[in-house]
Amino acid sequence: MKVSDILRVKGNTLYTVAPDEPMARAIEIMAEKDIGSLVVMEHGDLVGMLTFREVIQCIVKNNGGVGSTLVRSAMDDHPLTCTSETELDEVRRMMLDRHARYMPVMDRRMLMGVISFYDVARAVVDSQNFENRMLKAYIRDWPSSEDAQPSAQL
Repeated sequence: MKVSDILRVKGNTLYTVAPDEPMARAIEIMAEKDIGSLVVMEHGDLVGMLTFREVIQCIVKNNGGVGSTLVRSAMDDHPLTCTSETELDEVRRMMLDRHARYMPVMDRRMLMGVISFYDVARAVVDSQNFENRMLKAYIRDWPSSEDAQPSAQL
C-alpha cells in the first residue's frame, strides 16, 4: 500500500498558513477546521509545518499565551515529507522515528496533501480487515476432505 492510496480515500483538502501570520490566527484556523496541523507555505514552497505540538510549546514559552508570535518562530522548519509513491511501511517507520503525527506529501515541489498518523493507522487496519475477510471466506469455502481425495481408478 502506498501514500497515494490514503490520499485517494482521504481527499485533497489542504489548509495552509503563511509564515508571517500571527500564531493566534493559525490557532483560530486549526480550531475552526478541527485540524491538528497547518502546512506553512511561502511563495508556493513548503517552508514548515505547524502542529498542535508547536502550538503548545509556543504557549508554554509565552507563559500561557501567544502574544504577537508569528508562525515562523514556532513552526517546524524541517518537516518530514514523503511522496505519493512512498510505501506505507516506510511512512510508519519515518513517523515513528521522528515522533511525527503529520506528514506533508510532496510531488517534487508541489504539495499534494497531508497524511496523519491516524490516516496511516486507519489504512493499515482497513487493509488487515479486508485480508481477514478474504481469508475467512477462503477457509469457509475450503474443499472437504472427500472432495480433495483423488478418485481411485480400477
